[in-house]
Amino acid sequence: MYEAVHAHPDGEATVARHAATAARHGYDGIVVRTRDALAAAGNGGGSTAADGDGSPICDPEALREEYGIDVVDAVEIDADDPTSASGAVGNYRSDRTVVCVVGGDDALNRFAVEQARVDVLVRPMASGGDFNHVLAKAARDNGVRVEFDFGPALRATGGKRVRALADLRKLREIVDHYDAPYVVSANARSHLGLRAPRELVAVGEAIGFDAEAVREGLRAWGDLVERNRERRSEGFIEPGVRRGRYEEDG
Repeated sequence: MYEAVHAHPDGEATVARHAATAARHGYDGIVVRTRDALAAAGNGGGSTAADGDGSPICDPEALREEYGIDVVDAVEIDADDPTSASGAVGNYRSDRTVVCVVGGDDALNRFAVEQARVDVLVRPMASGGDFNHVLAKAARDNGVRVEFDFGPALRATGGKRVRALADLRKLREIVDHYDAPYVVSANARSHLGLRAPRELVAVGEAIGFDAEAVREGLRAWGDLVERNRERRSEGFIEPGVRRGRYEEDG
């Protein structure tokens, strides 16, 4: 299972601290949403900057070796409108293993689910955004994952938490009914905000998920990573077709 996190400078903790904490919680990997936190895959180690305990924060390979956990280069595109989002997706699609688009606006939600180049529509219900059956069908048809952001349910209080749970229930009903692909996250900006899978399962059960559905949403991040790494490999041509030499039966 994987979790998707915000790291410094976008978040409050370095990638190294996220990786160490996620490993203790039993995750297999973390998807780092912050554009400037890691060197893009294939671009070398990048900076050798370190956090307070001397751990590298920009080299995914070094972090994997240090903490025994996969560290994935990603980007989260937070644009003002679909035109800006489209340009950013084009810029980052070839550089990043996972490309996410922030929703919460009806136009951005629609843009994201209609673009097969987008991997995940994140926070679709934020800022009063809506998600309906039309968007769910588009997400299903284009293979765009819809994020269940458990963060507000975990960290908000009072009326905000009640509204967050109501939004998650509504989103679950629509996504489940139309069989749209999805991911689950605590959307942590600090290593202290990370939660173990069992804790996310408990939140999911409060909004009508069964435990395995939540685990499947956490595994879905890893499935995306595996698929996209294969597609970016030199031998890939299209699904089911790879470049190489094959012996003929004879």
